[in-house]
Amino acid sequence: MTDASEMIRVARGEKPADLVLKNCRVVDVLAARVVEADIAVHHGFVAGVGLYSNGAETVDVKGRYVAPALIDGHTHIESSMLHPSRYAEAVVPRGTLTVITDLHEIANATGMAGIDFCIRWSKQLPLDMKFMAPSCVPATPLETSGAVLTATEIRELLQRPDIIGLGEMMNYPGVLAGFADVLDKISAARGRPIDGHAPGLRGRDLDAYIGVGIMSDHECTELEEAAEKLGKGMHIMIREGSSEKNLEALLPLAAGASYPRCMFVIDDRSAADLASEGDIDHVIRRAIDLGLDPIRALQLATINPAQYFRLFDRGCIAPGRLAHLITFERLDEPRVDMVFHAGRLVARGGQMLTSLPTPADELTSSVRLGRISIDALSIAATDGEFPVVELIPGQIVTRKQMLRPGTSNGQFVSNVEEDILKLVVAERHSATGNVGKGFVRGFRLQRGALASSVAHDSHNLVAVGTSDDDILGALKALESMQGGLVVYADGDVRAALPLPVAGLLSMEPLATVLQLQKAVEEQARALGPLPPAPFALLSFLALPVIPELRVTDLGVVDVGEFRIVA
Repeated sequence: MTDASEMIRVARGEKPADLVLKNCRVVDVLAARVVEADIAVHHGFVAGVGLYSNGAETVDVKGRYVAPALIDGHTHIESSMLHPSRYAEAVVPRGTLTVITDLHEIANATGMAGIDFCIRWSKQLPLDMKFMAPSCVPATPLETSGAVLTATEIRELLQRPDIIGLGEMMNYPGVLAGFADVLDKISAARGRPIDGHAPGLRGRDLDAYIGVGIMSDHECTELEEAAEKLGKGMHIMIREGSSEKNLEALLPLAAGASYPRCMFVIDDRSAADLASEGDIDHVIRRAIDLGLDPIRALQLATINPAQYFRLFDRGCIAPGRLAHLITFERLDEPRVDMVFHAGRLVARGGQMLTSLPTPADELTSSVRLGRISIDALSIAATDGEFPVVELIPGQIVTRKQMLRPGTSNGQFVSNVEEDILKLVVAERHSATGNVGKGFVRGFRLQRGALASSVAHDSHNLVAVGTSDDDILGALKALESMQGGLVVYADGDVRAALPLPVAGLLSMEPLATVLQLQKAVEEQARALGPLPPAPFALLSFLALPVIPELRVTDLGVVDVGEFRIVA
């Protein structure tokens, strides 16, 4: 903060402020009220809230509501597929000025180099990125990752000022089994926020999970589950992302007495959804539409995450807090107009007012696919059934089904009529040639294949298709463009979105990424009546910590049994 004696003089009206916002309806998230006042800002911080007129610059907001800028309490910026600079371009005009991001996506692909990359870029942007040390690199031993971060690396990361806690502990089976390396990572973060990831965990297993020090969860899909976790001391992150939409089911928690321990989060949100709907601002409007009090909705996106993450310099409009401020016309439908980062107007009317640095060519050439052929994709048929991943609409959890796929020439193959499609994951970090093969039901592809290098969390190459030829063609296309999203059919690439940075991010402007993503989605839907956000769904089918069944480069994983079953 600026010199204390100078700040005192500004607060008392004895010295001009750098900026005075006049005629504000200040949203006081501490007392859940609206106050008519002016706001004095000095050296990036709020000096006072009251009657002020003496400022080097004065902005009359003409009765607009002024609220603290929004905080996304749990996200993975990599899921936007945008370079950090382009990500800021997408979310800052929406009023998000603080993101708590767990970099386990880029860390699983590129290790410490990816973490350093994001931290370095964050310092050049009008967006405060606070980082959680990735706890699961790799997520489990049931897949091949591009890097390994041990408890030693976690301790080193936690010495950095921008890293404020331990990222989501997805390996809850490892916690419950008492794996030493998992518990060492949790111990390393003792005294910091420690995020959880425990879909469906209840009862004694939940007690054990919380008891080692895990403090939050963002994977609740049912109110009863979330209420139990809340009652046992957890903070509940109410998620509304692109493919994981839990807001409506969990909203009663936000209206209840325990709301201070709830917050809104995005987790994973595509560039297209950021552009068309918004970021945390969209979640707030959606919550209000569902009946939540507007000020309560703002509390869940400002003061609540600030308190949980111990960011005591933000989250409210009060003396001594950062002047991260947003304005909007209507409290019952907040659509952000002006955005002030540390007292500087950086966006207005949905547009950035300040130029952002142009991305450089970094962390490219990360897709190293081993030799792969049609034979490597084959699955020998048996007389019995095969474990099939069944999608659940609107969720990333899946069901395990034992079904019989199609057969041809002694091989199990896709059965398009029954919507049982081959699902393949190919290792891409060290060219091992590992190929995991299974089947998925619920994609409804009629022909062709979809493939992606965005495949949580190790980000190997994942593909779903109606034939081995299409799947192989899609994987080869991904290798050629060093990662991205591909739609492949009839021997040709129908559409592609290249993601050359770590196989996860584009360096292109937001508008270009949106254009390419739209083309990919349109061409994908030309291949069948696909579920919403098909590439987002596909990206989670390789994540072996979400029940019940997944596929990794090592095979079909039964998450409940924590082992490879095919």
